[in-house]
Amino acid sequence: MTEEIVHITEAAALQIKEMMKENNEENAYLRVAVKGGGCSGLSYGMGFSPEKEENDQLFEQFGIRVLVDQNDGPILKGTKIDFKQSLMGGGFTIDNPNAIASCGCGSSFRTAKVAGTPEEC
Repeated sequence: MTEEIVHITEAAALQIKEMMKENNEENAYLRVAVKGGGCSGLSYGMGFSPEKEENDQLFEQFGIRVLVDQNDGPILKGTKIDFKQSLMGGGFTIDNPNAIASCGCGSSFRTAKVAGTPEEC
């Protein structure tokens, strides 16, 4: 296991576990990734992965095994993933201390060292 790169709050972990159960993915890993795109150049990705890849860094939080590709590690280091519930429903929030710019939708960002590939919003 590697040092944690991303911090998942307990609220987010409970929601992730529920989603794993609903999708019959209880034994899967949670993959947190960075992709090119979005109006600021980079966007976040989260999903379930059946297995660990060679370049993945693995750590565990609240019983969830989390994978981050070693290339995404520096971009995501210190990122906090939370789940907020409101009258309008709920959703995941991502707070990345490395992001120096983001767009209005909140799901696209860039860092000082990685600009990504910006697209039209």
